[in-house]
Amino acid sequence: MAETTIGLCKTECIRADSPFRRGPLRNLSDVELVTADYVSWYNQQRLMHRLGRTPPAEAEAEYYDQSDASQPAGSQNPEGA
Repeated sequence: MAETTIGLCKTECIRADSPFRRGPLRNLSDVELVTADYVSWYNQQRLMHRLGRTPPAEAEAEYYDQSDASQPAGSQNPEGA
């Protein structure tokens, strides 16, 4: 799984015509910046088919909203109880 993710990053993030690049990658800081932009897009904005073409962050928020709504008020146990 990690190899697939690293391959996607190289293909979509590092290649010369990547939309995440703002010019040549001259040093480690340039690589870190383009990688951070890619990871942010991947987690926050990418449309995921398995999630109904919804970004992962949005699907996660909806999941927890539904989980919280399905529990009666006061039914959550405090940590350590």
